[in-house]
Amino acid sequence: MRILTTMVVNILVQLLELGFSEYEARAYLGLLKHQPATAYEVAKKAGLPTSKIYEVLSRLSEKSVVMEIMEKGKRRYIPIEPDEFVEKYRGKMEQTLSALNKELPLLKQEAHVSYIWNLTEYGDFINKARQLIEAAEAELLISTWKQELEQVSDLLTKKEEQNVKIAVVHFGRVEQKIGMTFPHPIENTIYAEKGGRGFVLISDSREALMATVRKEGKVEGAWSKNRGFVTLAEDYVKHDVYIMKIVERFDIQLIERFGNNYKKLRDVYHDEEEEK
Repeated sequence: MRILTTMVVNILVQLLELGFSEYEARAYLGLLKHQPATAYEVAKKAGLPTSKIYEVLSRLSEKSVVMEIMEKGKRRYIPIEPDEFVEKYRGKMEQTLSALNKELPLLKQEAHVSYIWNLTEYGDFINKARQLIEAAEAELLISTWKQELEQVSDLLTKKEEQNVKIAVVHFGRVEQKIGMTFPHPIENTIYAEKGGRGFVLISDSREALMATVRKEGKVEGAWSKNRGFVTLAEDYVKHDVYIMKIVERFDIQLIERFGNNYKKLRDVYHDEEEEK
């Protein structure tokens, strides 16, 4: 009984999200379990006030989810079948979203201020990253770790096939190269300093996503089309690419002069080298 009650509550919530009132949702569910039924029977089975039931059933009839019939001289009501109900609202929802997709952009005005949107859920963060990649027409800059690269590699491969230029700064061992991939040699040090995996993505120099993924999966991230934000993110990734090119060619000399993990090179408050 407890499982059934929980299921009914979940269905009620979902019907409310489709625009049903609580009374309408309860009446429809009541009819599914007991049909055909008079208005009085519906009210009793659904736990609704009898003074409201005709109004509720009338609205359900207007929604075409309840039909009125005459049986043995009495007015009774029957619901449409669950599969028919789902298909009806699936089609309605798809039509509505399709119309909004076409018409909403027509009302959009260029904002004087580009807002920065915070992202705290891993799923939302990955979805936004995929959206930025899908929107790219010319170039993508990415700084990432293996875990996040795996979440978007299918789209990156697709974009590479479409001749979108891609540069990837990859922290950790590279198992899949996409576009121009530059391995970062001191991933463990960077992880310890940042307290998590960093991620930066810039799409066509128009919008950027920056985030840090903590051990427990919590995300501290932000996305924006703000020109200053995008430029900052773009310069960050490009700077790392410049450094990776230098490291690849002069790694031995850099370690000799600045120590393991280029410790003294990365010390921005001093300009020193290893003592000879």
